[in-house]
Amino acid sequence: MKIVITGFMGSGKTRLARELARRLNLEMVDLDDRVTRREGRSPAQLIVDEGEDAFRSIESDVLRELLDTDGTDVIALGGGAWIVEANRQLIDEYGCLSIWLDTPFEVCWARIETSGDDRPLGKTRDEAKTRYAQRKPIYQLAKIHVEVTDEVDLDSVIARIKNAADKRG
Repeated sequence: MKIVITGFMGSGKTRLARELARRLNLEMVDLDDRVTRREGRSPAQLIVDEGEDAFRSIESDVLRELLDTDGTDVIALGGGAWIVEANRQLIDEYGCLSIWLDTPFEVCWARIETSGDDRPLGKTRDEAKTRYAQRKPIYQLAKIHVEVTDEVDLDSVIARIKNAADKRG
């Protein structure tokens, strides 16, 4: 079973995905990194150069490729990939276990500010906070909801994921 991890920018998706894959001896892929590798430009560059709609189309194509690939077991989605209904349907079609890292906005924003990454969809605190509020109800559609404070308790999160995966067979 493939596992996809969603959540807002700075929620800890990639960190959790890496650790989960390491502990379970699975392959992990960061969707944004794969987009960058395939396109030769980062998601931020694609959004600036081509617009968000064009980027989302590319992102969806790369997601489908990853879901079709045997051996890619844990996927850290970009912050907006889960928002696209077609992506959620695709993830469901492949029987993936979806996990939402519900990290408070202030924690995400602190991480965004210190990351130094270019985030064209969250340039200002107000812009990011508005986007966070818009996306939160859609993130809630994930099968597993993991509340996060400042730091992810990886042991308890991984135990919950293993338990949910075991229940799904």
